[in-house]
Amino acid sequence: MKKKDTLSKLYREMASPSFYPHTVLQVTRKETHISAVFLTGDFVYKLKKPLDLGFLNFRSLSDRHHFCRQEILLNRRLSSGVYLGVVAIYQKPDGSFSLEGPGTIMEYAVKMRQLPDAAAFRNRLQAQKMRLGLINALGKKLAAFYEKSASSPEIDRFGSRDVISANMEENFTQLASFVGTIIDPEKWEFICQVSRTFLNLRGNLFETRIASGRIRDGHGDLRTDHVYFYRGIQIIDCIEFNDRFRYGDVISDIAFLHMDLDHYGLPTWSTTFLAAYVEFSKDRQAYALVDFYAAYRAIVRLKVSCLSLSAAEPKKRNDLMSDARLYMDQAYRYSVQFGRPTIWMTCGLPASGKSALAQGIAETLVLYKIQSDAVRKEIFDKTDEQIVPYDDGIYRAGMRDRVYAQMLAVAQDKLRAGESVLMDATFSRRKWREAARLLAHDLNANLICVECICREETLRKRLEARKNGIGLSDARLVHLPKMTAEFEAVDEMPSDMHLRVDTDQDFDKSLNIALSRGYDLKCRQVKQRI
Repeated sequence: MKKKDTLSKLYREMASPSFYPHTVLQVTRKETHISAVFLTGDFVYKLKKPLDLGFLNFRSLSDRHHFCRQEILLNRRLSSGVYLGVVAIYQKPDGSFSLEGPGTIMEYAVKMRQLPDAAAFRNRLQAQKMRLGLINALGKKLAAFYEKSASSPEIDRFGSRDVISANMEENFTQLASFVGTIIDPEKWEFICQVSRTFLNLRGNLFETRIASGRIRDGHGDLRTDHVYFYRGIQIIDCIEFNDRFRYGDVISDIAFLHMDLDHYGLPTWSTTFLAAYVEFSKDRQAYALVDFYAAYRAIVRLKVSCLSLSAAEPKKRNDLMSDARLYMDQAYRYSVQFGRPTIWMTCGLPASGKSALAQGIAETLVLYKIQSDAVRKEIFDKTDEQIVPYDDGIYRAGMRDRVYAQMLAVAQDKLRAGESVLMDATFSRRKWREAARLLAHDLNANLICVECICREETLRKRLEARKNGIGLSDARLVHLPKMTAEFEAVDEMPSDMHLRVDTDQDFDKSLNIALSRGYDLKCRQVKQRI
């Protein structure tokens, strides 16, 4: 009997409840392009198809046995009590198949405990049975997983700019034939160009990720279909057949789930999940990279949809076309989000914590920082250590106008070069904030105004602590009444450009809130523009 006929016979027998040595009422067979899966109610049996697709090789029985064992080993990292083992499938002398010997071993299967459909992440979301506590638990589980997952110089190589570029260009090449039919040419050109530019200009960021140990042996296919909230959290179906598809920046993994949630119309949960991961992992640079990797992941899914079209049945083609267009739109939107420059403004009274927060944001997102105190002392060549009274000398109204004009001029030059900036100043007058908003509008940039607030008692303590110290700022406790009286409330900013951060709380918490809510505002602005 030919191998194909033998396999077909095996699949037919496995589709019968009587095939199994345990009670089975009904068998459901599912197919992927590389596996045949049999769901029996209590257990799942997953067989690998005898294929050689270049990126995987299951041709020989020994190869399939090896990768079955790999699937068990790798998936037990993120699940408990689900992956039960590898079972042999025997052919008896009469030609029938059995999960029990004796006989000749003809195939191997991964045996899993069947998880309830209702516990799947996507199904819980669609049934509106998701809770913040579960999302936080998922972020915590993944943060702990990446902290302990394997790393090595070989794995680090997959976080390098050269390897990322090669993978990216491979996707572009494989999708070229679909441009002009399924893929919009103008949007596609934009995606390709900004992706290449990001890689070229952010080389130091990718090197930092390697140096900080963020390149790991991850999951590789982290989607809502593979996450179950059942007896804890079970994350299944990682990629076992090719190590290089698992190796990479942990944010590439996180971005996959982030993108998948967004794909199913759940952007609020996607940003909530991202914030939970950042909180537990302290990996705030996720916000500098998530859009780049989300675009990459959306393009991979776009490629899968496009390449599946030729062999799909007519009914399935419509679904694939719809998916492809949605993935294309996602890839374009993410590309605008990382390709479009942003003005970050930190504003608030002196000692409100804005400069510390500004430093944290700028370091995390690798932004060019423009600080009013530094610009002021540079313009007026003030190098002495004498404290200048408020609203006098270089702090007169006309002098302050000059400082803001210079800050905006520097910001304009950076934005025109495609670089995002952070401006750190009190921005106590509406006219200065409005000038920043107009600059962003004129240069098609995002604007995120982070207003720092705290109790008056906190302001007084912080200003009092400066009494005998020397720093860039000349603000002291004696100036507080006048500075407070002259600060014009930030009530003119559109809600999608303005957020408040209470700096009385722990600094790490304040920074996480600013980054998370700032990212959400950026996404909203881009969505409105495109």
